[in-house]
Amino acid sequence: MPLKQRTIAIMGYRSVGKSSLVIQFVEGQFVSSYDPTIENTFLKTTKVNNQEYDMKLIDTAGQDEYSILPTQYSIVIHGYVLVYSITSPRSFEIIQIIYDKLLDMTGKVHVPIVLVGHKKDLHMDRVVTREEGRKLADSWKVEFFEASSKQNECVADTFHTMLMEIEKANRNSVQDYKCSIL
Repeated sequence: MPLKQRTIAIMGYRSVGKSSLVIQFVEGQFVSSYDPTIENTFLKTTKVNNQEYDMKLIDTAGQDEYSILPTQYSIVIHGYVLVYSITSPRSFEIIQIIYDKLLDMTGKVHVPIVLVGHKKDLHMDRVVTREEGRKLADSWKVEFFEASSKQNECVADTFHTMLMEIEKANRNSVQDYKCSIL
């Protein structure tokens, strides 16, 4: 099977660990220092269900309720990993605003999304419950994970599931058109 190219944007409020999630997936290491991201692009080839993918991961700058999402995020992106921190109720509020903006921008009712409650290893500082994350994901009809880049927990699962969600959306959008010549 030929290599499929997929572009995925990782979005969320600042300091939720978007870069750590991507770097853990791409390079297999945890970066503990925080350096605010403007925007970085990472490439990784991976295999899911006997299909090889060339992934382009766009690690975006942290968004807030006033952020204007660039139009290219709706054109060239196949799917979105939306990240909040389980230690930040503000990041959980902002992720809901980002979701609404994505739907408005794409003009679609359903967009391939995986919701991630990040920093699972900081369970002593937890403010957003797993149930709240699950309930939000269910209301959006998207997949949900709680992950830890530090412990490399559910990191690969997040991105592999994102690829499967993109494929599922592509299958659902393909329709049989039949022509009749009269």
